Amino acid sequence: MAQTEEFGEELADFVRRVAELKAARSVPHDDLPTVLDTAIFELDHVAGQLWPWYERLTATGTAGTSSADRQEQQLLKGIFQRLPLPVALMDRETVVRRLNFAATNFTGVRAGYATGRPFSGFLAHPDRAAFRSQTAAVARGDGDRSLTVHLQQRPAVPVRATLTALRPSGEPRTAVLVVLQSADARAPSAEGGPGPVPDLGETTRHAALMDLLDAMTTALLSEPARTRAAVLERAARVLHGRFADWVVADEGAARLCRTTVLGPAEQRDVRAEDLEAQDPAACPLVVEAARGGSTALQVRPEDPDAFGRDASDAPVLVRANVTSLLCVPLTLDLDGTVQGVLTLFRTGPRLAFSMAEAQAMDMMSRHIALTLGNLGRP
Repeated sequence: MAQTEEFGEELADFVRRVAELKAARSVPHDDLPTVLDTAIFELDHVAGQLWPWYERLTATGTAGTSSADRQEQQLLKGIFQRLPLPVALMDRETVVRRLNFAATNFTGVRAGYATGRPFSGFLAHPDRAAFRSQTAAVARGDGDRSLTVHLQQRPAVPVRATLTALRPSGEPRTAVLVVLQSADARAPSAEGGPGPVPDLGETTRHAALMDLLDAMTTALLSEPARTRAAVLERAARVLHGRFADWVVADEGAARLCRTTVLGPAEQRDVRAEDLEAQDPAACPLVVEAARGGSTALQVRPEDPDAFGRDASDAPVLVRANVTSLLCVPLTLDLDGTVQGVLTLFRTGPRLAFSMAEAQAMDMMSRHIALTLGNLGRP
């Protein structure tokens, strides 16, 4: 503190001397060299004495402040993570920066997965536009907002989202803090959706995949199919229910033809007939798989039109409440020819497709493609 005051006094004296030098510009021409020498001396004083002094004071102040800031930031991070209310920190585009422990349990979304992804993607499709709009309004300073939304994993449970703006220290842009609370007496818990993985969960899922692979192989080899459509239907029936809520099979590649659609019997918003009437060429996911020959795994699909629209011109993914999907080309290993495309949907609170399940589906797709290849070219 004493050094700062001393530096201030020295700087004030320098300012006064500069003012005197400015006044000396009116001296006779013969005396100007003396004034110039004095000005150069003062500049040397600034460069050699005052500036290094200022840098030392700044470095000392910054070091003390940064240490205190780091301690405060660590404290605030700890408080944020342990808040009993579900809280997320987002930017104006709803991209998640932080998700605390309570929000992880509330939404069923891991913090590591959520970070860097739009929070609006975890909501039901009808709520996303409103949530993005309200977040942008809060971020630009229009005041706090609150709205009712629905998580895509539990669309039947209304959730109250309260948005407020805050400015993190050292950052140029305003962030948005969202607090989530159940809008009714039923607090969404992890019981009906993704929750903590039990100790033997991985082994159980692996065993289930092995059973599925065995069932698919048995179905393909037990009785020779006479037509390609029969092969696809047989494979779809193995996958339907136990592995996916919806199974859609399209034959061919350049000219796609829908052969099989199997969906949940209790589905009211979308019927199997609606998907059977679709033109596969109007489904971007299917067309891309048929052309590129690569599997698509999507969790909470961002594009509602990725699987086209039904007869009422509504996006199929929205109407069916699709929370994850697999779109798998049936490709021969020998020449890479695409024999057809299988699209699988999971809806509502069901766990999303995992990478292990996608890998198992890729293996089954090769077996199906080999069976189709034995019946001739599409």
